[in-house]
Amino acid sequence: MTHHTRDSPSFLRGRGFAPPTIQELTGGRLHLSHGPIDVVLKAFGAPDMVVRAHAAAARRFPEILPELCSELSILRTRSGAAKSPPQSPVGRRMAEACWPFRHEFITPMAAVAGSVADELLSFMVAVGPLDRAYVNDGGDIAVFCAPGETLEIGIAGSFEGGPIPAGSGTALVRHGDGVGGIATSGARGRSFSLGIADSVTVLAASAAGADAAATMIANAVNCEDGAIERRAAIDLDPDSDLGRQLVTVSVGPLPIAKVRAALEAGRVRAAGYYKRGLILDAALTLQGETVTLSEHSVGWMEKVAS
Repeated sequence: MTHHTRDSPSFLRGRGFAPPTIQELTGGRLHLSHGPIDVVLKAFGAPDMVVRAHAAAARRFPEILPELCSELSILRTRSGAAKSPPQSPVGRRMAEACWPFRHEFITPMAAVAGSVADELLSFMVAVGPLDRAYVNDGGDIAVFCAPGETLEIGIAGSFEGGPIPAGSGTALVRHGDGVGGIATSGARGRSFSLGIADSVTVLAASAAGADAAATMIANAVNCEDGAIERRAAIDLDPDSDLGRQLVTVSVGPLPIAKVRAALEAGRVRAAGYYKRGLILDAALTLQGETVTLSEHSVGWMEKVAS
């Protein structure tokens, strides 16, 4: 999640939200919704363990949004500049995930969706043994695999066919490979971005870490061209933590050379994060072109189309 979203209420207006809703979906999934937080989760394993895992997530969920709203002034402050750290469990996850990126502009809000997913997953796996589990918070996903288990997660790709992104492949998550979260950011999703990527999907040790890194890599996929429209974030959302920074509103067709140069700028940033141990892999897509950290990949994204 790249800071505040385009199409859902600002967290600053979150104090008067209706009560959370919890409902079962087809396929054994559970849907949790509260204001701007919209989660779909599922546990796999013995039936009694699945019931207990879902119940644990449902009990924790209603507390999260009020906790975050109570410390918004801290969470909206640039990482490294707050006078005191957040105290809520999810707020701490957000701050910790964004701390490694503090030398560029980032606030803890950049990791809110992934942090919520991590928090709920931690309650699910604490109840007892599960085979697999995932928590999907608006496309930022916390994952768990027991020994011998795998999960296959779709990766968002190009928006050339319309407002719903076409899949560019899948990421295969295996037990023991270090992947605990997958997150996607970009200029064409629900959130503001400083860059122009259709999508940047990151695999990392946690969903919060993947969320923060995807935000920063998506910001780096960039170039200058008359086909790109930008506006100050605060003009689009008065509560945006991005202030007067220019965010991408729309991207028209770009010359292929500029598309590839923008993707390379993002890939270089992603490679730097990989070397620092912040991410495990990434896939970057812009106007039908996709690049990955193929020289580092150990198979998680081998199905991604290039």
